[in-house]
Amino acid sequence: MSVEVDEWTAGFDDLFARIAGRFGRVESRRCARDYIRGLLGPVERKNSWQLAEYTGHRTPHRFQHLLGRAEWEPDQVRDDVREYVFEHLGQDNGVLIFDETGFIKKGEASAGVARQYTGTSGKIDNCQIAVFAAYASAAGRALIDRELYLPKSWAADPERRSGAGVPEARRFMTKPELAVRMMTRILAGNAPIAWVAADEVYGQDRKFRQACLHRNVGYVVAVPCNEHVPTTRMGTRRVDTLATQAPPEAWTRISAGQGTKGPRLYDWAAVRISTWWDEQEGVGHWALIRRSITDPTEMAFYLCAGPAGTPIEELVRVAGARWAIEECFQAAKNHTGLDQYEVRSYPGWHRHTTLAMLAHAFLAVLAATAASKGEPVNPTTNTLPSPWARSDGSWQV
Repeated sequence: MSVEVDEWTAGFDDLFARIAGRFGRVESRRCARDYIRGLLGPVERKNSWQLAEYTGHRTPHRFQHLLGRAEWEPDQVRDDVREYVFEHLGQDNGVLIFDETGFIKKGEASAGVARQYTGTSGKIDNCQIAVFAAYASAAGRALIDRELYLPKSWAADPERRSGAGVPEARRFMTKPELAVRMMTRILAGNAPIAWVAADEVYGQDRKFRQACLHRNVGYVVAVPCNEHVPTTRMGTRRVDTLATQAPPEAWTRISAGQGTKGPRLYDWAAVRISTWWDEQEGVGHWALIRRSITDPTEMAFYLCAGPAGTPIEELVRVAGARWAIEECFQAAKNHTGLDQYEVRSYPGWHRHTTLAMLAHAFLAVLAATAASKGEPVNPTTNTLPSPWARSDGSWQV
């Protein structure tokens, strides 16, 4: 136990040393360290009051000042989180994942709050929505970027924006546009990322897909069943129509990764589609179809682009990696207080969220370190090959 405590302390000291210089005043630096320590601690609800009590502060005023008025730039800490994750979890075939999550709120003062649909409650609710980026590899997964979604009602209301501290330059942006904004800065450096994964919100946005290829990364993104795709010989077809044309020998049973009850096995088929909108040489395009083993009528659909000749097993791996961001949301909300803030301002939201992401990244690295001493975090994909002989794992209409 003493060894584990020593390792935890050394790891935390190393992490905080990376960001300490972002806080110009020693008081802010000490306060930030206490705040992160509180986010990692056994606190029932990780707001300023309870974090202050846990860390030995008489009042929450210092934490409130840290999130509101202290001089430090959360985007710089965000960049430190990203580099920390890449250093410890980075692998050449890493996947960058985009998704949004909701934060249920009362009142109308919190930046970006509105009645809008959120998967957090599964209905239209009074909430804030934010788009996040997560990084996933065989070593582990962690959140590495965030952007608060600003509805049109907020973007067009100067008085409301001013009251919540929304920067003047911040205009209305769709969720895919926010994701492209994050993608641009994440891939600006030497990032260990080969693929991008996302759900239908992003997958059906052509500009989002093009942004991936323009930044030299492949993508596997979910699309609705009525998405139209260009085929090589039959013109444009709905993706669910293509599924009905897949020959029996085209289907392969592959695990999309480990679930709580073992491998997530589905039947998969990939069809090569036309590239008339993209003339890049060496790039392949596919429609990927996932079919339930127990109910063959239950299907999911993906559009994919990547190096020509990419096998179907790799496309499935990336499709399965998308669920890593859901695990990150759950872990960050349950363990590092991602959704337990009481700040209302736009800057305050980004400050708390960034520190919660930092705490979550620390736990992810600890888990990866522990796993490296035992069983791997993500076991090798289990594949039951089809008897159909094929060169690249896909069929052609």
